[in-house]
This record gives sequence, structure tokens and C-alpha cells, in this order.
Amino acid sequence: LIALRLSNFDLHVNTGPGSHRATAAVMESWKEERTRSVEDNEMSLPSLAAAYTTILRGLGEDPQRQGLLKTPWRAATAMQFFTKGYQEKIIDVLNDAIFDEDHDEMVIVKDIDMFSMCEHHLVPIFGRVRRPQTHIAFFFNVCVFVVCVSTVQERLTKQIAVAITEALQPTGVGVVIEATHMCMVMRGVQKMNSKTVTSTMLGVFREDPKTRDEFLTLIRS
Repeated sequence: LIALRLSNFDLHVNTGPGSHRATAAVMESWKEERTRSVEDNEMSLPSLAAAYTTILRGLGEDPQRQGLLKTPWRAATAMQFFTKGYQEKIIDVLNDAIFDEDHDEMVIVKDIDMFSMCEHHLVPIFGRVRRPQTHIAFFFNVCVFVVCVSTVQERLTKQIAVAITEALQPTGVGVVIEATHMCMVMRGVQKMNSKTVTSTMLGVFREDPKTRDEFLTLIRS
């Protein structure tokens, strides 16, 4: 769940020049963020598939049996898709979707479904950062970009908050994520209904208890 305290700012789709509020330095740094290209995917796919073949053998399976013949390639391709955030850049995700609007109140975005990969066990994390009543493309796109990487929920929460702060320069940002970790459901404590809740508060949400309380009250409604 994401909340913003805006200073004469709102979000709409815009493709005109000069629409970004982020600083030039931030925007320039985002241009260099991609760590994996489509070409990298193509080059690494055979070695990834070979690694999955090794894993199957290590588990006592026969990679040559009928049901597993294409499994290493399928698994390798799936893993590249699950981590596609590594081949995207925030500058591309933004897609000129921001411009000024005279609005100085809190905006809450909820019900954005998300998934990520636990960097400890490489199994899924899924939950909600939640979505708005109206379509606000920027929030959704940033969430998609950030969660499609291998991470932990605490870092993921902060990454979303920082990305929004850098892009919009609001007076405050609050992000709450509630997620299920398959590494806790399928292994370890094996608690089927357990959820992990993390939050990051920046700016006025961190400094002003009344604003933070308003946010926490609204997300329960």
C-alpha cells in the first residue's frame, strides 16, 4: 500500500516535454540502471538450462525421461521472466507518465498485486502493495519494475518508496507491503496462512505522527 503527501502534485498520463519532476541527476542515473539485456538472456539461457539439468540429477531425477526433456529450458526461461526487472530501467517504465497538478492532499494507492523472488531460497514472494480507484500508471509500473528482481521484502519496500520519492519529490511517501513467503509456507515453519508486513515511511509520514496515523487509519478502511 502506497501513500503520498503531495505538494501541488498529482499523477496523470502525459507525453509532453518537461513532464518529469525528478532531478536531472536522478533521471540520468536511471538511464544506466539496467543490469541485464535481452542479448544477455539469449547468451545465458544454455548455461542456465544446463544448471537446471544438474539440479535435476542432484535430486535423483533422470533429465532424459519423457516428462523432463524440456524442463531445464522451461525452468531457465521462467527464471529469466521472474527476474525481468534486471533488464528494465525505471526511466523506461515511467514513460513520461507524470505532470504537475494542483493537489496538496494525501493520495493513497492500494490493491496492486505483486510478486518477487526471495533471494535466500529463490522461491516466490507474493502479496499486495494495492491499487487506486482510478488508474495511475506510474505507481503500478514502478511496482512491477522493482518486484521482478531477486530481493527481500524489507529492501523491496524501501526500493519502492525511494523510487517514488526520487521521481515525484513529494513531501512524504509511505509504503506498506503484506506478502506471503513460500519459503515459510513450503519449508521451514510451514505456516500456510502466515504473512509478513513491512513498511517504509519517508518525509512527513516519518516525521509527523498525525499524518502517519491518518495514513494507517485510512489503509484499514
